[in-house]
Amino acid sequence: MLSVEGIDLHYGAAQALRHVSVEARPGAVTCVLGRNGVGKSSLLRAICGHQKISAGQIMWDGHDISKLSPDERARRGIAYVPQGREIFPLLSVKENMETGFACLPRAERRIAEVIFELFPVLKSMLRRRGGDLSGGQQQQLAIARALVTKPKLLVLDEPTEGIQPSIIKDIGRAIDFLRRQGDMAILLVEQYFEFARDLADQYAVMDRGQVVVAGARKDMVEADVRRWLSV
Repeated sequence: MLSVEGIDLHYGAAQALRHVSVEARPGAVTCVLGRNGVGKSSLLRAICGHQKISAGQIMWDGHDISKLSPDERARRGIAYVPQGREIFPLLSVKENMETGFACLPRAERRIAEVIFELFPVLKSMLRRRGGDLSGGQQQQLAIARALVTKPKLLVLDEPTEGIQPSIIKDIGRAIDFLRRQGDMAILLVEQYFEFARDLADQYAVMDRGQVVVAGARKDMVEADVRRWLSV
């Protein structure tokens, strides 16, 4: 289980996170919601080791990983799909996926067939350059690259941003499939309320670097959440 416990995060003198706590459990999706600029991406960057925290701790699988580097966290089973996808435009689809091999033992460096079952369009595009794919196809590729690492925790930063509705449905089905396997924890940052609501087992809403509403999906009062999302 991932347990983020009272973390603070600063960019110089500016404080981006204030005593933030959140959890993600195997076989469940935790959704973090909020408007732009409230600290959602900073939270994910802290969890994945791309930004140091200034207080609190990040526990994963019973160990404090707060001071581990991003590659050490990846080797412990944490995979990150960043906002904006960040695929390599000049590498082929296959080569992009193979960059996920870096954190795996040599004997485990293969692309599981289930990835192509989730995103069949990628199998027909293995030799195409990543930069030639549509935005939705690039998002599927970014998620596939993360899955190549065989993660125990999948961290997704706004996977529906700028994506056409048909591919949003495909991504939702893929996340639901991974959740139902029961062995992966999924932490999802979203602004698209309906997408997050339909997938979430647990949710947390952020505003100004803090968690302002949190709980189980079954106890969610939609009006309370939506008022923190409206501009």
